[in-house]
Amino acid sequence: VILLLVVECMGLLDSFFDWLGFGKREVNVLVVGLDNSGKSSLLNYLRPRETQTDFIAPTVGFNLEHFVCKGLSFTAFDMSGQSRYRTLWGNYYRTTNGIIFVVDSSDKTRILVAREELQQLLSHPDISSRNIPIVFFANKMDIRDALSDVGVSSALGLDGVTNKSWHICSSNALKGEGVADGIEWLSSAIKSSLDQARR
Repeated sequence: VILLLVVECMGLLDSFFDWLGFGKREVNVLVVGLDNSGKSSLLNYLRPRETQTDFIAPTVGFNLEHFVCKGLSFTAFDMSGQSRYRTLWGNYYRTTNGIIFVVDSSDKTRILVAREELQQLLSHPDISSRNIPIVFFANKMDIRDALSDVGVSSALGLDGVTNKSWHICSSNALKGEGVADGIEWLSSAIKSSLDQARR
């Protein structure tokens, strides 16, 4: 009984310290993908419910969002996916701890463009030499005839990504379906990466 009380108290203390902001490791993540893939909608879902919005404006340049998961305090750089802004992505590669790559799984005509952008990202000097975890969201799974996560993985050529930890999941960012699973995987992968870097 005493042991159970101690464990419960430790859990309460952990929650209290999390609430105070102590003990959380701060990490940066990039949220990338083509325009209209659902990046901002995904981040909107991760906001506290009272700050979520029904109107999602297209990102120009980039936006900053903050959220917490598994003891990590995330600063998310929501990068514009419009073609004229994609060159900005590389400015943030050096300081990122993880990448969220969002794909519109219903837009089969542009998935090859997404693949090209992914290849450029993976070959960048600030990315290629580091095992940066990447979570892929095959978004808009609710749209008829959208590709499955397996289909998106094949279209992006993810089987060829052998020097990075990666995970893909289907999602509907507007309703939040699949979002928590992907972010929890990314959080665990980033924690593991940070722990390995300390050794």
